[in-house]
Amino acid sequence: MLPKGLLKEYSRPLEILLRGLILLSICCAGWLAYYFKFKHILFPFSYAAALVTGALLTLLIFPFFNIYASIRGREFTGYLANLIQAFMVWILLLSGAAFFTKTGDYFSREWFVLWIFFSFSAILFLRFSLLSMLRLMRTQGWNERRVVIVGAGMLGSQLAETMQQALWTGFHIVAFFDDEASEKPAFIHHIPVLNTPKQMDLYLTDQQIDEIWLALPLQAEARVREILHELRYLTVTTRFVLDLFGLDLLNHSISDLAGFSVLNIRSSPMMGMNRIIKGLEDRFFAALILLLMSPLLALIALIIKLDSRGPVFYRQKRIGWNGKPFDMLKFRTMPVNIESETGPVWAKSNENRATRIGSFLRHSSLDELPQFFNVLKGDMSIVGPRPERPFFVDQFKEKIPRYMQKHYMKAGITGWAQINGWRGNTSLEKRIEYDLYYIENWTLSFDLKIILLTFFRGFINRNAY
Repeated sequence: MLPKGLLKEYSRPLEILLRGLILLSICCAGWLAYYFKFKHILFPFSYAAALVTGALLTLLIFPFFNIYASIRGREFTGYLANLIQAFMVWILLLSGAAFFTKTGDYFSREWFVLWIFFSFSAILFLRFSLLSMLRLMRTQGWNERRVVIVGAGMLGSQLAETMQQALWTGFHIVAFFDDEASEKPAFIHHIPVLNTPKQMDLYLTDQQIDEIWLALPLQAEARVREILHELRYLTVTTRFVLDLFGLDLLNHSISDLAGFSVLNIRSSPMMGMNRIIKGLEDRFFAALILLLMSPLLALIALIIKLDSRGPVFYRQKRIGWNGKPFDMLKFRTMPVNIESETGPVWAKSNENRATRIGSFLRHSSLDELPQFFNVLKGDMSIVGPRPERPFFVDQFKEKIPRYMQKHYMKAGITGWAQINGWRGNTSLEKRIEYDLYYIENWTLSFDLKIILLTFFRGFINRNAY
């Protein structure tokens, strides 16, 4: 039997080995794709250069998506989503390089598609196999990390319960330490609750503890300092589990700011590489859709001109990213200046303000098509929370908790709330709930899912009017 704790000593070499295996997988996938396409074992220099370029690009791209990072304590579906995003960026960069260097004609498109498919499948199989093997070894204690939790309160209890439900992570909770253990149960989730030892360092050494997790309230700063001082001679991994229960969080994270560790309580996910990825996604799909829809756009513009007097497009002030106003484009669906006397009016079912063609455009959501120009301009995104007029924003932000947090993301043409039916004269609270869920869980694959579902749920909807 392997000695317990063997693999944790080699985590860094394992990561280097994984990088090498992924590079090898991409090169082998390219060779296999060439063999499938041309039935030749040897391939020309141009294809070899493409393989080397593609493999080296992964060394630059994959770290941004944590492809090489350990999956200990993470769901495999989360890793899969990261891998899909990494491959999307990889494909865009390779395609862009071929376009700008005018070398695209030198390569078979079928070979390129096969290379992508084989590479993705190989990496997925490699990580799944490695994960399955490590999970088996961890459940047998071969890669076990022994942990003590300081703090037997609600936070420590929930933390222990979560870890016990995920034994494959390799974390084994040995005991709770608590300064008031006499007031706590003797066991929590079958884990003993002990008084905090006066010589904590001796206990941790004798019990071969690998990690100590401080599950203490935020106001226990002085106690945390005392514990860190007691552990100053040990090399045990020490983690502070933040007690964030009750805080109003959005896309929270820990970051380094000029050498200071900072808890981001509310922040936009559109930072750094995420912003670049979403920008590329928006421009690509917006340009493609406008190109494909140009005959339909011209036809709608002609019908609007024939149907009623006035311009084809309607510009309306909306509140977008970071609470800043912009002019949103729509096909005009109402007579000109219809709100000059009434002021802004919330759209309702069975209203008769729309023109003859305008009613159809609204029910089919075709009046929204010009907003792809807003996407190209950078004012909007294809996917995101729907923007609202300043008049209504001023009302809603006072009535609906967390309403303004939807502006941490660019406004979208479609969104998670819309494809789930929360549009038109429906519950604004539910709409904000879905918008904030989207912001909290944004990924490129989530965007693609929403775009796909929009074709089935987004255009025709009983709440579109």
